[in-house]
Amino acid sequence: MEKKAAPILAIESSCDETACAILDADGTVRADLVASQIADHAQFGGVVPEIAARAHLAILPGMVTEALDRAGLTPADLSAIAATTGPGLIGGLIVGSNFAKAMALAAGKPFYAINHLEAHALTARLPGITPLQPEFPYICLLVSGGHTLLLDVQGVGRYRHLGTTIDDAAGEAFDKVAKLLGLAYPGGPALERLAREGDPTALSLPRPMRGRAGCDFSFSGLKTAVAQKLFQSASALASNAPLPRPMAADCAASFQAAMVDIFADRLDHALRQTPVAHVIVAGGVAANRAIRAALSTIATAHGAQLIAPPLRLCTDNAVMVAWAAQERRRASLGPDPLDAPCRPRWPLTALGPAS
Repeated sequence: MEKKAAPILAIESSCDETACAILDADGTVRADLVASQIADHAQFGGVVPEIAARAHLAILPGMVTEALDRAGLTPADLSAIAATTGPGLIGGLIVGSNFAKAMALAAGKPFYAINHLEAHALTARLPGITPLQPEFPYICLLVSGGHTLLLDVQGVGRYRHLGTTIDDAAGEAFDKVAKLLGLAYPGGPALERLAREGDPTALSLPRPMRGRAGCDFSFSGLKTAVAQKLFQSASALASNAPLPRPMAADCAASFQAAMVDIFADRLDHALRQTPVAHVIVAGGVAANRAIRAALSTIATAHGAQLIAPPLRLCTDNAVMVAWAAQERRRASLGPDPLDAPCRPRWPLTALGPAS
């Protein structure tokens, strides 16, 4: 193995995906494995933290061994080991980070404690995944799990919040409306598919915060409005039969159209106050094609270019964790001590040089 390769092995276990990846310093992906737990949580309509943590514990040893085998490496060949240490579900964070710390200790390698949100925010800079690798600064719309953020990304470890949700996260709104419509978990992708069959103008729904100063989001009122519309529709039916699919499709399409308008308006405000050449969209909801199209239109209107990672890197994965570690190493931010804590909440504004 050439020394310049400097491969980092990374582990992601912040929610309901167990992932391991090995990445060279130049961004070459040597191994990329993800095990989804959707089947384990679907019957509960959402992620059960204890089930997720136990699954991570069962999956990780074999997954790390397989990643090393695929890369043709041993722990001694690695230059560092990284793991997501927050934000996320504390049980999963403890399992993944402790596994990584034990590996680092046994192999005598440095350890990098990675912020899950920073990993998403830096993903688009991974060489080769998009036609253009963005330079700092850029705006990032980060919509992942319980987080909805508009960020001014000034550099590795340097983030300024432009806006965030004042109530529900966007992903939560998608999942809850999908559940109201009787769609299977996870709700976001299922709702997007159903919306293609519906009329986005069928229901009159609010666009909370649209037109207001600043870049904050609000989704609670929209979610409540959908619930009220569905209650009225159910009351009008002759029986307790499920909502007819055409009505459900119209509701999904109308809700998605409202979400698209909200995101477009908030990005418009962000670009008015912070002009940049590039806008990055990251996180699970970034996989929604209607949202991507609207954001691209707004970015273009401001002379900026929208960059979105491939869909497989929008959801949780370890490639982004390994890349964040490579970026932090190049910026001399780290390594971190082996007693670096797991943090269920870890704002990006708290990042900086390792203490």
